[in-house]
Amino acid sequence: MTTLALDRPFKRPTTRRKVRSTLVRVLLYICLAAVAVFLLLPFFWMVVSSLKRDIDVFSVPIQWIPDAFRWEHYQEIWGVEPWKGSSMLDWLRNTLILSVVVTFLQVLTGSFAAYGFSRIRFPGRDVLFLGYIATIAVPWQAYMVPQFLLMSQAGLVDTLWSMIVLQAFGAFGVFLMKQFYETIPEELSESARIDGLSEYGIWARIMVPLTGPAIASLALLTFVNTWNDYLGPRIYLRSPENFTIQLGLQLFRSNPDVATRWDLLFTGSVLSVLPIAIIFLAGQKYFVEGIATSGMKS
Repeated sequence: MTTLALDRPFKRPTTRRKVRSTLVRVLLYICLAAVAVFLLLPFFWMVVSSLKRDIDVFSVPIQWIPDAFRWEHYQEIWGVEPWKGSSMLDWLRNTLILSVVVTFLQVLTGSFAAYGFSRIRFPGRDVLFLGYIATIAVPWQAYMVPQFLLMSQAGLVDTLWSMIVLQAFGAFGVFLMKQFYETIPEELSESARIDGLSEYGIWARIMVPLTGPAIASLALLTFVNTWNDYLGPRIYLRSPENFTIQLGLQLFRSNPDVATRWDLLFTGSVLSVLPIAIIFLAGQKYFVEGIATSGMKS
């Protein structure tokens, strides 16, 4: 009688195979560590430069560890006004307001529109969704002039409202949230409808609480992109007191009193990057989970 495969004894991997597997894993970790060091080296140099004397920032050879850490730069920069009436505190406040408001609106509108595309059936739904998502492929430079003309006619130029109105909606957020909504069983929505819950109630009380990772991913991506945006504020904001942190740092090069203070410029750069690093580290678990589970069918 033929012996079944289940009756055959399980062969453990040989010692040579175990050693080879361990070596491959060690080499992989070494390569990943080298890439991580290579990517973090510019950030480390920026932080170290913010703690040096100005004359030591571009010294040759590079001084990776300064003789004395000058923490007073982080106190001095708050009193510096590269342009009269504007300071680092004003730029950080404007950037924070813009980033928080835009992130809230994109999460709200993106999740709400995604629910309509994923759970409500109406004529032309798929065509409308395809056309809306297709706008992701169109570069912003192709339609930034018409947008500027609209904002000019509306009288919103040189205000944060121009940036808020333009970025309140995002096709990427709709796409991301729709993919996540489709992983939630339809039976939950049907049961809620039978119990008399409206579509607004289903979205607010069932769908939103179940999509925490996707919301966190969208919020993180939107916040980072808005915080780091340079071209948009450069076009719409004119007054230095309305500048974001990215535009404000540029003023350090236009003021002769602080144009040569590279130590303060790097200090401001660290302050502009620090909130993003903190937010990303705090939400990276939800970010990875949200990206990994989007598009997976239950």
